[in-house]
Amino acid sequence: MTSIFDQNLPRNQANFTPISPLGFIERTAEVYPDRLAVVHGTLRRTWGETYARCRQLASALTRAGIGKNDTVAVMLPNTPPMVEAHFGVPMAGAVLNSLNTRLDPEAIAFMLDHGEAKVVIVDPEFAGTLKKALALRQSKTPLLVIDVEDALFTGLTERIGSTTYDAFVASGDPHFAWSLPADEWDAIALNYTSGTTGNPKGVVYHHRGAATNAISNILEWDLPKHAVYLWTLPMFHCNGWCFPWTIAARAGVNVCLRRVEAQAIFDAIRKHGVTHYCGAPIVHGLLVNAPAAMKEGVPAGVKAMVAGAAPPASMIEGMEAMGFDLTHVYGLTEVYGPATVCAKHDAWDQLDIGERARLNARQGVRYHLQRDVRVLNPETMQPVPQDGETMGEIMFKGNITMKGYLKNPTATAEAFAGGWFHSGDLAVQYPDGYFKIKDRSKDIIISGGENISSIEVEDVLYRHPDVLVAAVVAKPDPRWGETPCAFVELKAGATATPEDIVAHCKKHLAGFKVPRAVVFGELPKTSTGKIQKFELRTQAGSAAAIDV
Repeated sequence: MTSIFDQNLPRNQANFTPISPLGFIERTAEVYPDRLAVVHGTLRRTWGETYARCRQLASALTRAGIGKNDTVAVMLPNTPPMVEAHFGVPMAGAVLNSLNTRLDPEAIAFMLDHGEAKVVIVDPEFAGTLKKALALRQSKTPLLVIDVEDALFTGLTERIGSTTYDAFVASGDPHFAWSLPADEWDAIALNYTSGTTGNPKGVVYHHRGAATNAISNILEWDLPKHAVYLWTLPMFHCNGWCFPWTIAARAGVNVCLRRVEAQAIFDAIRKHGVTHYCGAPIVHGLLVNAPAAMKEGVPAGVKAMVAGAAPPASMIEGMEAMGFDLTHVYGLTEVYGPATVCAKHDAWDQLDIGERARLNARQGVRYHLQRDVRVLNPETMQPVPQDGETMGEIMFKGNITMKGYLKNPTATAEAFAGGWFHSGDLAVQYPDGYFKIKDRSKDIIISGGENISSIEVEDVLYRHPDVLVAAVVAKPDPRWGETPCAFVELKAGATATPEDIVAHCKKHLAGFKVPRAVVFGELPKTSTGKIQKFELRTQAGSAAAIDV
């Protein structure tokens, strides 16, 4: 039977429009055409100019035969063409594949083939890598290669494309009549996971998810109009956590940054009045541990967002000492970057730094526009008790979740088993609903039948004043099965010994959780800065034990 609310009340063009982040730049260009949009060296572009260039890019792609669901790959640092690609590519109906610039030619070749890219736009810094990748492709489909020219790049430039980016954009129509997707479920981006074994999986984003996560970023951060945002986070990483679309929605300023260095970051903050930036823990650690002279003149009140591993207490304390306001978020490539936030409460301000750091280190609660996040028992799919002790798996449900894995129905079905996205992260949930990661399912150390959270041990290691970077993995043990093995990068000039590290851990951990081996040296990291624990597990087998 038809409801009275459905009779003669049809959905039509006047009352229903697909949700897409592309509408954000259109509105901003109409309302604030003369507001500054992009800063790159001496380059300044307004939102009106940026919108026109995005339309030109879309027009040029269309004239080149690119249309709906065609893949356009880009291998770019955080420069103006990367900002423009986030709008111009989907305006043509195409799907943006932001390639990780830190990967080797073999990985890039796989992604170009797997994603069936028809165009690739490349920065001169990565032309050599892309040239090798093109030679390794299995596909015989020709690629249109477009070279970017950047005055701020000081290395040797090799032209490998048939045209330059500026010439290609100039060939397009600045008044190009682009349209929103017919269906908000249409793909907008393809991002590959930084897999540690085997080929990476292609994560497909839709317009609805990109828009809802971009809006949630505004809500979680109380992001004001005309915020000045510094691009320390790579835009190739989960589309910069959707912040290219977020900044457009708030008519903010994109301060581009080719290379992430402490001096460059502090200089940009001072020069451009940066108000916000995002980054992995390694970026914030870079700033906290920078020389005091480098920080002189940096204003207090800069808003920083951190995701990845839970920020250790030492980082939270260090950021507060600089006067930076740190917000902790959590997510994965499959949920558009961050999809939960450790929402702060005013009452926390009255607590001592140790307790405040403990609360702020939790992964928190769902984003505004994410339907649900729960810690569930992966076997029963039931919520674990919110006692802060019972461990389960973090699972997501809602619009801020990928369409699935490209050409991989088996992995997609496994990821969505039971009607939830399975993150693979193990956590506990507290009585206030906030949750905290205890480990990846593969990183839990089981010693003598006891579960040891590598993250808990790492947090203690970070409290040692000489520790810069730390990671803990399982070391095979003939008696206990496994014991913790700590890998540590020391700060410059530090003199701590393995015995000092063990003595420090004994003060803060139960005996069975104390590392039985400590290895000093630079830790292997993925292209996105994550520590490669699978390599450390191999090394741990031969690490010398310490009497604890």
